[in-house]
Amino acid sequence: MADYKITLLKGDGIGPEIVNQAVKVLDKAGEKFGFSVEYDEALLGGCAIDATGVPLPDETVAKCKASDSVLLGAVGGPKWDTLPGNIRPEAGLLGIRGALGLFANLRPSVIFGPLKSASPIKDEIIGGNLDIMIVRELTGGIYFGERGRKEVDGQPAAWDTEMYTVAEIERIARVAFDLAMKRNKKLTSVDKANVLESSRLWRETVIKVSKDYPEVELNHLYVDNCAMQLVRNPGQFDVIVTSNIFGDILSDEASMIAGSIGMLASASLAGEKFGLYEPIHGSAPDIAGLGIANPLATILSVAMMLRYSLDQGKAADAIEAAVAKVLETYRTPDIYEDGMTKVSCEEMGDLVCKAL
Repeated sequence: MADYKITLLKGDGIGPEIVNQAVKVLDKAGEKFGFSVEYDEALLGGCAIDATGVPLPDETVAKCKASDSVLLGAVGGPKWDTLPGNIRPEAGLLGIRGALGLFANLRPSVIFGPLKSASPIKDEIIGGNLDIMIVRELTGGIYFGERGRKEVDGQPAAWDTEMYTVAEIERIARVAFDLAMKRNKKLTSVDKANVLESSRLWRETVIKVSKDYPEVELNHLYVDNCAMQLVRNPGQFDVIVTSNIFGDILSDEASMIAGSIGMLASASLAGEKFGLYEPIHGSAPDIAGLGIANPLATILSVAMMLRYSLDQGKAADAIEAAVAKVLETYRTPDIYEDGMTKVSCEEMGDLVCKAL
């Protein structure tokens, strides 16, 4: 019987509520598929600031490094919005990614059959079931580059630096090519090589790596065209690989094509196995404590954890099938439609466990 150690970073807002339901589902999957999970909790974000004065305590990093995987809820909220940028909850999120070397962010954009009508894109444009995997570089680029303030012609000005090394581009490209090999062998690399020197290096490096993957069909799109094509014809995409800032924007666009940001999971990987898993939505402080949050993105993040970090692919498939089954009848308020049965956050977790 396999035993795993998972660090829980419940975070702020609805984070504790949704993580609790995901843990319940993970335990049920363990019962069904013959593995056990030991949990350790740590602080990240606003709750860490309140308790320790910093958004990412050293103890949190140590606990995460000692575990097989990490499950994160959400961080942030208006309570901490007036703090300086370097000690806001979001700084903890960037910090944990850097501290754990989580350079590859995987964001699937998938439409579950029962939720197809929730997409703002017409059914005839979506066509069959949407299934896109966006691979975003997570620890480089403009979010981690040099920045500052200065005066230009007597006016305040600010600057941020976009920079990538060949090694950073190569490693994220290989993650994307490896995923494409396991899917439909089609990869789209997104850049702005007509304007940005960093994007020209990006494109050159991706083409170089492609020589090791002759079975994968590689094409390139400028980021503005990709944003348009995602709305015009999302079915043309399988795996998309791009930089930190472009991936941040495009993955949120793709999430809305899928119908609800409350349904989408993500994985942030440090290589072959170790990863941090989280829903892509925020902490939703306006509904925290009301029991109406949608836990499905966090539950689906657990499925990704089982698939990519814990070698429990059958359990991952079972959780995803259970979510699809439950959605045929039951909905949390954010995805509710007439004719469905409205349920709470906890009831949704119970229903997925029952379907398992």
